[in-house]
Amino acid sequence: MDAEAWDERYAASELVWSAGPNQFVADALGDLPPGRATDLAAGEGRNAIWLARRGWAVTAVDFSQVALDKGRRVAGDAEVDWVRGDATTWRPAEPVDLVVVAYLHLPADQRRAALRGAVGSLAPGGTFFLVGHDTTNIAEGTGGPQDPTVLSTAEDVLADLEGLDVDVVRAERVARRVEPEHGGEPDRVAWDCLVHLVRG
Repeated sequence: MDAEAWDERYAASELVWSAGPNQFVADALGDLPPGRATDLAAGEGRNAIWLARRGWAVTAVDFSQVALDKGRRVAGDAEVDWVRGDATTWRPAEPVDLVVVAYLHLPADQRRAALRGAVGSLAPGGTFFLVGHDTTNIAEGTGGPQDPTVLSTAEDVLADLEGLDVDVVRAERVARRVEPEHGGEPDRVAWDCLVHLVRG
């Protein structure tokens, strides 16, 4: 989907995603000391807003202006810098301490460009955290993109980042219970790809 298509999708409902942070983001990053963060392909900014309320200086980047405008309204008094940009090419002016990439689904070459750029934007010791629909979710899970060319496994992500100085904290397939309000049936499971790294 291009930016125009995402603008239409975000304009069609009050919130496309939940108001709270992704469960894996909250579990993994809740104890990190605040610093500078990028939420790449932030959508309506649920993770960016959560980080800002925990003291982070956050830039939320997305190519959908509609999503960013909605995020700004939802954020209330949470201070987030909302920036329209392409995840494959956008870079912060200064190194950051955290990059979150949640449910960014791109063809392999574009994904590789986005992820290598994201890790490259980290300060030494900075954290990279990615979660997205796993390739196996089409056959074994529920929801998410049905185009296998935009899905990946943890192994794919690590291959994208080959040669970069990173320490792997966690890289695996994880199960996520899909809430009924997200369009899935109760007690259905979606399979996600999760990669948590620290830059050397």
